[in-house]
Amino acid sequence: MTRTDSGLQYGVIGGVDTHRDTHTAAVIDPVGRLLDHHTFGATPAGYRQLLAWLQSFGTVQQIGVEGTGAYGNGLTNYLTGQGMTVIEVDRPDRKTRRSAGKSDPIDADAAARAAASNTRTATPKTRTGHVEALRNLRVARRCAISHRADCIRRTKTLIVTAPEPLRSQLRHLSARELITTCAALRPDPTRISHPDQAAKAALRSLARHHNHLTEQITELDTLIRPLVAAINPRLLELNGVGTDVAGQLLVTAGQNPDRIRSEAAFAMLCGVAPIPASSGQTHRHRLNRGSDRQANTAIHRIVICRLRWDPRTRAYMTSRTTEGLSKKDIIRCLKRLITRELYHALTTT
Repeated sequence: MTRTDSGLQYGVIGGVDTHRDTHTAAVIDPVGRLLDHHTFGATPAGYRQLLAWLQSFGTVQQIGVEGTGAYGNGLTNYLTGQGMTVIEVDRPDRKTRRSAGKSDPIDADAAARAAASNTRTATPKTRTGHVEALRNLRVARRCAISHRADCIRRTKTLIVTAPEPLRSQLRHLSARELITTCAALRPDPTRISHPDQAAKAALRSLARHHNHLTEQITELDTLIRPLVAAINPRLLELNGVGTDVAGQLLVTAGQNPDRIRSEAAFAMLCGVAPIPASSGQTHRHRLNRGSDRQANTAIHRIVICRLRWDPRTRAYMTSRTTEGLSKKDIIRCLKRLITRELYHALTTT
């Protein structure tokens, strides 16, 4: 509860716009009047000062924080550790910013109002458990895989413009043979100004970097595999769900999957729930191209795997094909159905 001129007290609601070095907080009363705003450092001391400043207005009902999984992660962990109710809010939409302008106090005020009205809000992920450790490992693995694929692309690009003897030697090799051959090339350092020797040196460097990245990926896989099995072994028992797919789904759901209120909410989070796009006498749905695209990709991989190996899924494909649905539409239906199964595996202990 907060103090007023008449001595009465009531609850207040906070909002925070987070940045790398500073956090700007705003506080409003229950009827939406802005009481004050202030900027604090993004440090443990700044977190304590921010909370003390909010509490100086009275009992804090809840706090809307922008970017709880990024710049606001440290603040969110501190506030929840102090027993505060933290709500993740989206940044203001473009229409609001065009009409109201853009500044840290304005964004903090918008975060407080979003928390008060429960508009475009969510429960923040808990980032202090095993799933957060898994997310860190997967970030490194995804980076290594991306760089390794880039090495292959650049190697093949260099071969296209390489001098003819070297080009003829390498152009028909498979990817594995290409990396092995390029890693064993022996350029002449005394003739490095010649294009053929420079091409050999570049190809050897890319091939050795490719091999180093492969070793990193293998090392990370040995760490990720037992961690995924320890977090949710039931998920790995599902048809078509391997370590990589399960790891992505666990990261998407977070350490506290109970924050996802329903199976339909999980489908929307993964981008497999069709979005209404009706108007007047036109009634239709469109694809959801937002949400977590990595989770959407993981579910797509499950569908493709089951279409090849699972008799029930193949029978479903045959049945829906006779009804006139295209393969793309059937895959979209399967992704929505499989999401229901995944949700129960993620939320049932």
